[in-house]
Amino acid sequence: MKAAVLNSFSGKFDIEELEIGKPLHREVLVEVKACGLCHSDLHLAEANYGTPLPAVLGHEVAGIVREVGPEVHDFAVGDHVVGSLIQTCGHCRPCIGGRSFQCDSPNETLRPAAEGQRITRNGQPVTTGFGTAGFAEYALIHENQLVRVPKELPFPQASLLGCSVITGAGAAINTAGMRPGDRVVVIGVGGVGLNAISGAKLAGAEQIIAIDLQPEKEALALKFGATHFVNPSAGDAVATVRKLSGGGVDHAFEVIGLVPTSQQAVQMARVGGGAYLIGLHRPGMEMALQGLDVIVRQVKLQGVFMGSSNIKHDVPMYADLYLQGRFNLDDLISRTINISEINQAYEDLKRGAVARSVITSF
Repeated sequence: MKAAVLNSFSGKFDIEELEIGKPLHREVLVEVKACGLCHSDLHLAEANYGTPLPAVLGHEVAGIVREVGPEVHDFAVGDHVVGSLIQTCGHCRPCIGGRSFQCDSPNETLRPAAEGQRITRNGQPVTTGFGTAGFAEYALIHENQLVRVPKELPFPQASLLGCSVITGAGAAINTAGMRPGDRVVVIGVGGVGLNAISGAKLAGAEQIIAIDLQPEKEALALKFGATHFVNPSAGDAVATVRKLSGGGVDHAFEVIGLVPTSQQAVQMARVGGGAYLIGLHRPGMEMALQGLDVIVRQVKLQGVFMGSSNIKHDVPMYADLYLQGRFNLDDLISRTINISEINQAYEDLKRGAVARSVITSF
């Protein structure tokens, strides 16, 4: 099968022919019909987060079930499915308690080492990134990382449900527990940021301030539900947000993964408000905070993983909302590409030129 392979931490992928095994145990063989280009994959391609190389990344997967392992009981051949990087064993205390995104034993979704890798190159193992490895024509994925979706849902839109949608919208709805009338700011209007805006709108936010350096992102942010747009190059973004919100927002979402913007999120929160770090920080990055300020203003600081989402519940919910015309997925997709265009598409993403590119052909 054709796949985009990461052979070094250069930020570049090589298009190669690989072999994929037969599904074992609870594995499901999925023919990949769409895979979104998430910024998290680019982070892992540019810096060593501990991923063994060579590796196939890609976790915003949508496709059709072509074969199931002998112990699979939730899926059948022909099902349309969405994959997610949330790996959940299904039986530990967090999983049983409804917090599958905090699973104690996520590696149970991977193939035991004694049984070899799911993907090989000339007989040698290739790492299955995130347990999904969606930058390929086929993917072997544990059934706990898959969700069945309606067949009328287009594959490109479906693929985004597995990460950018549940991460952004989930941060607003699940993590922050927003209430109607809340005021929020979203720093970074990429794919995840746009979904944070959608989630805030869905939760009934009174005011949604979007922040981005790209002026062309203003129209897109407003289309998704932002009430205001701030370009930080025009002045002090913290002061602007405090003025617009009447002293600070209830919830500040940082979706870029940089120290300065994370610090700004803390400063943008009102007394008793919250700052939520969603963007992936590089390994070893440290952030200084004024402890007394955080204490006096009673600001909550929380890291967010995958929007605190339960994929078995949340993915079908957003799929249904989209089909009802109540959740915007169409405008998240800037363009669809062939897998051979992956490197150029990521260059465009780094420049902020696109919201999301989606691989739809090989």
